[in-house]
Amino acid sequence: MPVRLRKLIGGIVLIALVVGWALLAMALAQLPVIKANAVVEAIYYVLAGLGWLLLAMPLVKWMVLDKRADPK
Repeated sequence: MPVRLRKLIGGIVLIALVVGWALLAMALAQLPVIKANAVVEAIYYVLAGLGWLLLAMPLVKWMVLDKRADPK
C-alpha cells in the first residue's frame, strides 16, 4: 500500500479516534464516582486527555512506515 494512501486512511481514522475518545471521555466524566472528588476528577481529565495517544502512536507509526526504504 502506498504511503500516501496509508496517510489518508490514517488521517481519517485519527479524526474518528479523537472524536470518539472525546465523546467517551465526556460521558465517563459525568459518573458520580468521578464527580464526587475534585482530585479524582483532575486525575481523570489528565489520564483521559493523554489516553488517546496510546491508540494513536501505533497508527501514526503505521502511517509513515515505508517498506521500500528498509534500513536493513
